[in-house]
Amino acid sequence: MSLNTLPADGVEFIGMVQPRQQSEIHPASGPSIDPGYLVASAQAHDEGGFDRILIGWFSDGPDGLQLAAHAGAHTKKVGFLVAHRPGFVAPTNAARAYATLDQLTNGRAAIHVISGGDDADQARDGDWLSKDERYARTDEYVSILKSVWEGKAPVDHEGAYYRIKGASPAVRTVQQPRIPVYFGGASEAALRVAGKQADVYALWGETHAQVREIVSRVRAEAAKHGRQDQVRFSLSFRPILAETEEAAWAKAEGILGRIREVRGQSALGPNSYGPQNAGSQRLLQAAALGDRPEGRLYTAIARETGARGNTTALVGTPEQVAEAFLEYYDLGVTTFLIRGFDPLEDAVEYGRSLLPATRRLVAERLARRVQVAAE
Repeated sequence: MSLNTLPADGVEFIGMVQPRQQSEIHPASGPSIDPGYLVASAQAHDEGGFDRILIGWFSDGPDGLQLAAHAGAHTKKVGFLVAHRPGFVAPTNAARAYATLDQLTNGRAAIHVISGGDDADQARDGDWLSKDERYARTDEYVSILKSVWEGKAPVDHEGAYYRIKGASPAVRTVQQPRIPVYFGGASEAALRVAGKQADVYALWGETHAQVREIVSRVRAEAAKHGRQDQVRFSLSFRPILAETEEAAWAKAEGILGRIREVRGQSALGPNSYGPQNAGSQRLLQAAALGDRPEGRLYTAIARETGARGNTTALVGTPEQVAEAFLEYYDLGVTTFLIRGFDPLEDAVEYGRSLLPATRRLVAERLARRVQVAAE
């Protein structure tokens, strides 16, 4: 796969791997990197049929590109979507690093660009720009990445944040013309950049109305650059599965209780202030509609944690959650980024039941569309 091309079955699944076991119900402990756990998690996604796995960016976490290279040496097909915050590494340096990963993994690299939504977290790495300035820098940064990856000759650039003379495009990507750019951010400034730069625009799990609204806004921004048909959409969820619907909802309530227990033991305690980033604010807007605002959407965990990450769930049997995915698919979402609260065990279960069920439903939907078009 490259750029905004979908797998043949019409839907893309992205999981997430951590360098050690950790989640809202499993507080991190021990060394920051557990190589055995990282490899086991990557292999579970590889064997489960995931298309990519996300490796996040954390101001206190290990380097994602090196984690991806290590996991890539122990997997066969799964791709690596490595998060990256512009501004801490020169764009020419980043271009070579991602091209190197693409070479070492034989075309399995992708970049997830996140400009940063929390001033305090940015400051930990010495970034003092305002949010709008960060997105302006991101726009310039991604333009340089693309120029270097696609360049046939040395690249020059002179802008507000970077001045480059003769950057070498010698380290090529396996994927042509370049690796895919996934992009996150829900503010007005973010959407402007998404419309111009993103191959895949990623948002967290929201209501149907919220998804319709933001898909429309991103497409409108993309249309300003003649790209309205060139941006795909990704939605992130934490599926909670069980053999029966009743058992799944009981499991969801149990996870919420465990999160409350963990948060009560945390030195930080409950959140004392609201999130700065627009994505989290949108999740809290959904949560304000109730714990179960529509269908299988469960927002209580987002509310409990202050929505400081991908924390909305879809709850039910694998078939029921697959049907919920299909409803979002009909809204224009073709990528689902999913991870569980028991990360490794849930990845195995998703690969066994949820991915096949969703792919079957999407295939049936696509076949029906072909039939209708032929009539």
